Amino acid sequence: MIVECFLDTNVLLYAASRNPAHLLKKTRAIDLIDSKRFGLSAQVLQEFYANAIRKADCKMSPAVALEWIESLEEFPCIPVDVSLVKSAAAVSETYKISYWDGAILAAAKTIGASVVYTEDLNHGQVYDGVTAINPFLEPAGSFHEARAEPFEGAG
Repeated sequence: MIVECFLDTNVLLYAASRNPAHLLKKTRAIDLIDSKRFGLSAQVLQEFYANAIRKADCKMSPAVALEWIESLEEFPCIPVDVSLVKSAAAVSETYKISYWDGAILAAAKTIGASVVYTEDLNHGQVYDGVTAINPFLEPAGSFHEARAEPFEGAG
């Protein structure tokens, strides 16, 4: 399996979001899905389904959520098996993170991804050879660049 990266559940959920406040994140998530050779895990698909049918930001029917999952079948997907559970537990203990985040990292490593796109881990940190990148962070300086007018009373 040759993948460029691994996508965490939040990337898929932002791609499916109907919340106007998530427009920038939605755009970035769709760009990642459209432009990368990525891998997933059964855990990611399970979490996507469970959240997509109950969270207001997506609130899709079970049938539509399954259509999303079917559209992702073309991408490599790591099953959750005993080996992955043991690796996830070790990663979780080593880095003092949740088991679930450890499982994401273990699956990313198993599939051969050197990068996992997620907002749930420390941006830029390397965990057992896998670098966590938060694709939703604003570039440095973007707040100031977006302000055309100085603050009142500045000077």
